[in-house]
Amino acid sequence: MRRPLVLAVLAGAAVILVPWTIHLAGTLPDRHGSSQWRLAWVGFDVALLCCFAAAAWLGLRRRRNAVPVLAATAALLCCDAWFDVLLGWGGPDQWISLALAAVVELPLAMFLLAQAKTLLISNQPRRPWSVQDVELHTDEEYQQLLNRLGERAWTTSALATALALPEDRVTTMLSRLADADYARRRWDGRWQSVGMTLLKPDLDILPDADRHRLQAHLDGKIDADVQLLNWAARHHEQFGPWAKGMRSRIHLTEAELADFNDEYLELTDRYGARHPRPTDDTRLVAIRWYAFPQPDDSAPDQADRHGDSVRAAITRAATGPR
Repeated sequence: MRRPLVLAVLAGAAVILVPWTIHLAGTLPDRHGSSQWRLAWVGFDVALLCCFAAAAWLGLRRRRNAVPVLAATAALLCCDAWFDVLLGWGGPDQWISLALAAVVELPLAMFLLAQAKTLLISNQPRRPWSVQDVELHTDEEYQQLLNRLGERAWTTSALATALALPEDRVTTMLSRLADADYARRRWDGRWQSVGMTLLKPDLDILPDADRHRLQAHLDGKIDADVQLLNWAARHHEQFGPWAKGMRSRIHLTEAELADFNDEYLELTDRYGARHPRPTDDTRLVAIRWYAFPQPDDSAPDQADRHGDSVRAAITRAATGPR
């Protein structure tokens, strides 16, 4: 269904409901008997129970499908509070209905909506690359420390022993990582790594020295990515079901491409949050995604200059070496 049609249906429904609501307000009786009162409320609670169960199942797996289920569950809770309060008003259960609505149903609905927003919008920090990041990623000691923090939570003394470094040196390194948002200290005093997405910086606004250093580092990362993906494309048969990839060509506006990139970042953040630490049934998977305007037929195909293997590598998402 195209967006204009959806907007027309929604706007039309809103317009039609205005006179209908006014009509009901003037014609409906204050009291009305129903022979299906019990079935209506039992059926409502069964629907609410099913929504809770589905939301829990999808939420545990951090599925994006949990978002509409969480929203529907929140809506049912608000409806439950509305009808409980209004239909019980003036009766013996009036204050119980008010208390349940204020303390349980409405706060729980707000909590579920907040969780739905969390699934839609990534909470993982994002910021541009900086010279400090280059220093940390090119320092062997810091890389060893980050690798250890990615395994599990550590005390400072345990890290010092594992890395064979003085404890005061590890303390200084951890403080620097915390300042750069790479690590944090938990409530129990243990240190753990923090997931973060580093974005390409606006090099034009940086001083010359920083710009040249960052550009050289980013160019080196691109070269390493091409070599890695070229290797993966040549050896994809050894990965079995662990290798996945596809190529696509679609017409997009510049804004749509930016939205696509944002959704890709959110997707990787959500799946990364499922297993923040290695487990027995996970492997470290390298994923690369590139998008660029398709060259004109008259323009030389740059990929062909480097062979079909590089062309496949640039557009393939595959697993890297363990």
